[in-house]
Amino acid sequence: MKSARHKARELACQGLYQWLLAKEDASAIRAHLAEFKGYDKADQEYLVLLLEGVIADAAELDAAFSAFLDRPVEELSPVERGVLLIGAYELAHVPDVPYKVVINEAVELAKSYGGTDGYKYVNGVLDKLAAKLRPDEVKARKAGRGKAVA
Repeated sequence: MKSARHKARELACQGLYQWLLAKEDASAIRAHLAEFKGYDKADQEYLVLLLEGVIADAAELDAAFSAFLDRPVEELSPVERGVLLIGAYELAHVPDVPYKVVINEAVELAKSYGGTDGYKYVNGVLDKLAAKLRPDEVKARKAGRGKAVA
């Protein structure tokens, strides 16, 4: 069974897809999402945090991960871009969620909604972004597994 936070991330992803294509505001998007099956099972506060936070910080978040892309941000599919925006937001602004959880959740969203190998791309970009935004956490995890830190 999916957690309430996972459901919130799914809905945020769908909402960001709508935002990227139609540029509707967050409240209109939330009203639309409220009609979706399973909306009541989502962590509502986390959904609002993600949706409003990503929309407010989209330019900053795009800039944060664009250095790790192999193409311009505008050429990403709306699904991949939405997933990367959510992952980047969580890495930058939600330190209580471990970076590995952020990446795993983003990979699951990309597998569910994105193109065939989009999840691999999302994984690689967010892994590099995590090393930049949360270097101590990444180093500690790698050291804890006995791997040499590069």
